[in-house]
Amino acid sequence: MPTAPDDDCPTAEPRPLLAPPSTTAADAERIQLEVNAVSVAYGEVTIVRNVSFALARGDLGCLLGPSGCGKTTLLRAIAGFEPVTAGVIRLHGKQVSAPGTTIPPEERRVGMVFQDFALFPHLTVAKNIGFGLRRLRAAERERRVGALLELIGMGAAANHYPHELSGGMQQRVALARAMAPRPDILLLDEPFSNMDADLREQLAREVRGMLQREGVTAILVTHDQLEAFAMADRIGVLGDGEIRQWGSGFDLYHEPADRFVANFIGQGVLLPALVQDDLRVKTELGTIAGVRPHGLAPGGLAEVLIRPDDLDYDDSSTRRAQIVERAFRGAEFLYTLRLPSGAEVLCLVPSHHRHAIGETLGIRLLAEHLVVFPRDGAPG
Repeated sequence: MPTAPDDDCPTAEPRPLLAPPSTTAADAERIQLEVNAVSVAYGEVTIVRNVSFALARGDLGCLLGPSGCGKTTLLRAIAGFEPVTAGVIRLHGKQVSAPGTTIPPEERRVGMVFQDFALFPHLTVAKNIGFGLRRLRAAERERRVGALLELIGMGAAANHYPHELSGGMQQRVALARAMAPRPDILLLDEPFSNMDADLREQLAREVRGMLQREGVTAILVTHDQLEAFAMADRIGVLGDGEIRQWGSGFDLYHEPADRFVANFIGQGVLLPALVQDDLRVKTELGTIAGVRPHGLAPGGLAEVLIRPDDLDYDDSSTRRAQIVERAFRGAEFLYTLRLPSGAEVLCLVPSHHRHAIGETLGIRLLAEHLVVFPRDGAPG
């Protein structure tokens, strides 16, 4: 990466334009789920609009978005509980949904894990897990249940009942029960939403490990980005019924495709900027070289996405900002800083540097992964 010529002109690597999701020929042979231009409507109201994505065998995907964005409706359409009004859904190459045609859920080889776990209270852990294996011979069923009990680390609780288990243990049992018949794809609908934030992220990592060991293809629906980052390989951010961006958690955070994704993922502010040429924009924090202003002409109005980790605390810097808010995060403070213009930015500072509201901090812009958008109302 080029080095900054001076403090006023930090340099960032040019950011390539984002391409829509694509599938290689090798991936096509492994595709387990294909959602192609799918729309879902309730009466005259379209809830999901023209959504497309694919998951290969063993992929862990996520539909991430705020309440009401259509993610659970889309999951229910994949499961077969909702018909589609446009587009096609295929499972392992077989068409299962199209307008006027919906193969029922029980014929799709799809497993579901629900928000409330839906365990049978009168059955033991082992019998809950084996509930969908009643067609197997007893010895084969016992082997499969035993293997899953080992996978979820609950062999000692085989004869316990759901009410004797913690929420996290119930979640593992619900997962094992859904995995038991070896479905082609596993759908998880906000499965951690009733747990506290720390446990949600921990369980998401544990579930990811279990699914990977079994080679299961899965989709998680959630509104919690940390949960999505902990579990999924590929994440689709939904807004107003559409996938605004499909990519890795890193891509979504550092290269958001639009303002909706930039505002939904992580924290940050959009700082006004003026385009100087194809690779430079001028901001209140200095001229930034190496960013790609998405075709904006010189003199065009833009905005630069500034994350808390894009600013470095530097007491020797002549560029200073006033602290207007402070949040303790353990190892760090998250400071809200007001620039001379009145614009506010966020900055993470190690917590042994404790500053009071009203003080000023020296700051320096770190010009990596910066994202530029046309300013609202400006052509671009």
